Amino acid sequence: MDTNKNSYTIIYSIVMVVIVAAVLAFVSLSLKDKQNENISNEKQQYLLASVGLGADANFAEVIKEAVVVDGNGKVVNTATSDIAKSEAFNISTSEQTALIKNGAPKEELRLPVFIADLPDGSKAYIFSAYGAGLWGPIWGWVSLKTDLSTIAGVKFDHSGETPGLGAEIATPKFAGQFTGKEMFNNGEFTSIAIVKGGAKEGSTNEVDAISGGTITSKALDASIRMWMEAYLPYIKSLQALAATPMPIEGEVVETTDNIQTN
Repeated sequence: MDTNKNSYTIIYSIVMVVIVAAVLAFVSLSLKDKQNENISNEKQQYLLASVGLGADANFAEVIKEAVVVDGNGKVVNTATSDIAKSEAFNISTSEQTALIKNGAPKEELRLPVFIADLPDGSKAYIFSAYGAGLWGPIWGWVSLKTDLSTIAGVKFDHSGETPGLGAEIATPKFAGQFTGKEMFNNGEFTSIAIVKGGAKEGSTNEVDAISGGTITSKALDASIRMWMEAYLPYIKSLQALAATPMPIEGEVVETTDNIQTN
């Protein structure tokens, strides 16, 4: 072939483009599994952090159960092994956020919940949150003790908030304010208020907003409230179950079947 012809240049360019594309596709596929593994490991560490545990904790020994609930509080999927491969673990919270905001039917929602067995023998329920910050998505996890009101811990992160300002939501100092705060007051849902200027002394449901990060603070406040409201039917069902007295062994529970009329 005459290398001076335009046709040669065109064919050569096409061949090179095909070769480069093939190489890039191969590299991308080769790295995809590793990338997915890294994403999974990071999420596992975030879930552990939300209950106050560090990187030395074993995810499989702490998170032994995960459920998916709909907006009515109905459990639609349960996993008790391979949690990192479960439906709950792999739900897109960004997609669920869009459904919640758009008022999708409650039965269409798929909300993940993770149940943690903590080193002190207690349990914690981990709930997701997701929203839009100043420069990009913000997300996190809020864990509640078995009373389903007291916060056991939180973990938040972001994709592009301003360093030293909105990005402070990812710091232990900010997250530490939430521990021990209450989602309910006398049985009424209050959520957690992230307050500009500082939480009132003695408040059970307020934390300090980030200085200079007002928009991010408001966005996180709204995201937590929106997601916890979506979880409310499930949370209230657990609270009701916990409030139901367990029958004493050997005790006859009176029902309409064992009541005789004279």
